[in-house]
Amino acid sequence: MDTLVAEFLDYLRFERRRSELTVKSYDEDLGLFVDYVRQLDESLSWQSVDQDIIRGWVESMMDKGNTATSVNRRLSCLRSFYRFALARKKVTHDPVYRIKGPKKAKPLPQYLREDEMEKLLGMDIQVDNYKDVRARTIILVFYSTGIRLSELVGLNDASVDFVARQLKVLGKRDKERIIPFGSELAEVLGVYQRLRNETLGVVPERLFVTDAGQRMTASQVRRLVGETLAKVTTLKKKSPHVLRHTFATAMLNNESSLESVQKLLGHESIATTEIYTHTTFEQLRKVYTSSHPRGEKDESNL
Repeated sequence: MDTLVAEFLDYLRFERRRSELTVKSYDEDLGLFVDYVRQLDESLSWQSVDQDIIRGWVESMMDKGNTATSVNRRLSCLRSFYRFALARKKVTHDPVYRIKGPKKAKPLPQYLREDEMEKLLGMDIQVDNYKDVRARTIILVFYSTGIRLSELVGLNDASVDFVARQLKVLGKRDKERIIPFGSELAEVLGVYQRLRNETLGVVPERLFVTDAGQRMTASQVRRLVGETLAKVTTLKKKSPHVLRHTFATAMLNNESSLESVQKLLGHESIATTEIYTHTTFEQLRKVYTSSHPRGEKDESNL
């Protein structure tokens, strides 16, 4: 098996012009596979390796705690090797064909804690400063409704129904949905609109506009949100989507049903909404206190 590996490495080095670092990485990954095969049966060759052997190798790597990224990289290396071997007629089949590596674990959504949101919304601002009021209003719209960045940018004054206290948004694939909102957002939106109209001297059709009266772009809103969130959180990601995650987390932590959150977020599949079923420590404490028979015991008697 070693001879064919050496030929493959020379191919990478001289024909594909790969760096020595890359060649070394391929050499190490193929070496791990060769070691695994030899432990199974010394007589096995590249030709006799089958899909079951490769699946076993994948399982053994996962059992040893290798990440999905590492396993998939080694599979990719082995796949390249067998393509080379097939092209050189060293083997007659490719056992790596149709072998799928492990899926990468999706990171949990990042969100702001309730105390961080309270701090953010409680910060002092100049009530007659259009930029300050606009920034606070945008943050509150995201947090109170959970809408997407593209949906917020597309809002018009006509999208806001102050009487029914509901927001009409156009979601993905032009699907319209209605989102209710509370008295706090109604008041903040009203203040924002009055200041906007006074500042610009006109009543624009668009809800959120620049100082020049143009509809704010997605990049402008994204930058505004990032700068504002940086004042209260050290999260690596500081985007409008963090506020959408925060909305969903707050709803679920306060006993909203998954189906209700799905409708409010505009998810087609409830499987998408299920990523928000992670729980905060505060929620775990609440569940423990209300559910465990000793959860509410009087600690003064201890």
